[in-house]
Amino acid sequence: MPPAEGGTMLLRGGTVHSPADPFATAMVIERGAIAWVGSEGAADSFADGVDEVVDLAGALVTPAFTDAHVHTTSTGLLRTGLDLTGAASLADALELVRAYAASHSGGGVLLGHGWDTSRWPEERPPSRAELDQAAGGRPLYLSRVDVHSAVVSTALIDRVSGVTERTGYRPDAPLTADAHHVVRAAAFASVTEGQRADAQHAALRHAATLGIGTLHECAGPDISSEDDLTGLLRVAADTPGPRVVGYWAEAVSSPRDLAKVRELGAAGAAGDLFVDGALGSHTACLHAPYADAAQSTGSQYLDPAAIATHVALCTEAGVQAGFHAIGDAAISVVVAGVRTAAQQVGIARVRAARHRVEHAELLTPETIAAFAELGLTASVQPAFDAAWGGQAGMYVQRLGAERARTLNPYAALLRAGVPLALGSDSPVTPLDPWGTVRAAAFHQTPEHRVSVRAAFTAHTRGGWRAAGRDDAGVLVPGAPADLAVWEAGELVVQVPDERVAAWSTDPRSGTPGLPDLTPGRPLPVCVRTIVAGRTIYERPNE
Repeated sequence: MPPAEGGTMLLRGGTVHSPADPFATAMVIERGAIAWVGSEGAADSFADGVDEVVDLAGALVTPAFTDAHVHTTSTGLLRTGLDLTGAASLADALELVRAYAASHSGGGVLLGHGWDTSRWPEERPPSRAELDQAAGGRPLYLSRVDVHSAVVSTALIDRVSGVTERTGYRPDAPLTADAHHVVRAAAFASVTEGQRADAQHAALRHAATLGIGTLHECAGPDISSEDDLTGLLRVAADTPGPRVVGYWAEAVSSPRDLAKVRELGAAGAAGDLFVDGALGSHTACLHAPYADAAQSTGSQYLDPAAIATHVALCTEAGVQAGFHAIGDAAISVVVAGVRTAAQQVGIARVRAARHRVEHAELLTPETIAAFAELGLTASVQPAFDAAWGGQAGMYVQRLGAERARTLNPYAALLRAGVPLALGSDSPVTPLDPWGTVRAAAFHQTPEHRVSVRAAFTAHTRGGWRAAGRDDAGVLVPGAPADLAVWEAGELVVQVPDERVAAWSTDPRSGTPGLPDLTPGRPLPVCVRTIVAGRTIYERPNE
């Protein structure tokens, strides 16, 4: 049995990834914090005085990962519900709907996620008539992979009064904007408290198996609900598992609005506070029209004045603010609003608040410089590039090759001094921390690549810093004992520039090694995950 929080544990006989000692092989945990990191010989003096000794058998110990952007309930529902992420065609998706409807009786809404027409030979979403037939006339909600549009059945439309008058409603096309938000709310309102808790437990258990110690839940009125957030925070507090940092994405227009953020237990008025939508749904807000929708520049949901008010009030109250912004026009709006707020309350106070921008994909040199000036954290998802980047990916379809090549410029952000926090936006892309690090280090646009070490730091310590803590996400004495143990193979030091040596195993460098993440190589496998000194996952013996 693992020790209860407050016990002591010695881990020895492995490799400990620690800046305190690049040659460390052992560490001691006491009262939920790291007490000591050092050599195997010195570990002998601790062995008789701890509650548990863990033989690492050569395994790698790293800080646990922080996924800085997650939708936990939706992630759990996808694991237990209708998953369309693997559908290879429209016909395949409809067959999955038929099978799911046949195996799930009752009057509730059928929920599914993950369709992506950019990968289908038909290149179109299902019609409402096709959905009605596949679902047997039942209410059905299917979100696109980016969750910024959805196709639904007639029976679900009939449940939502006035939806046909909402912005984003078209009779036989995916719902976007306001129409999508109200229908999504109606669909998820059918999820019972028990179903929601089961989904949350499933998502947290899965995260623990991947060495994830902390999740940033991005909740809000347009993406989930107040009950969903408070329920998740209770589950996380009452059950051994990953930590959950909750964000509530509702615009603040007066000091009274901040009371709700505090009452919900949220860490900030941030996360998916939508300034725009997503590229795949043609709702990301652009300066120039989409390449494949020439009359459209997307959707803008907040203007600079509203952003300035939100940021100024949050800053004065000591509350972290943040926004969802993907398109270049949306990011420009955020920068303009934050700059106005800085003029009102002082740039030093704005910088100190560490306000966030989620996704921040279509940046320019000017907006990158503004992020650095204003102290904005870029909370980004490298798996987006892995899924939709490249010369033939969805990004090129939507933007053309020239603009698509500028997306997700991680190297430029780091060079400018912009803090990065990495996440998945699960269920948009799966929880997959080492895959996320690989996607940043081997970005499909080579000039945007960063070192494995920089990406790893952004996915561990970067997430803690994005939540306002500088004393965590690293294995040094005094830091929280949140860590993961891995079967990882040979450790190397990888760099993104192919013109110099791509990797090194020379221990004389004094740089702690990390797994070789070259594409095609197997990713590390999690053996154990520890949060606050307590084992929350241990791989079963095989």
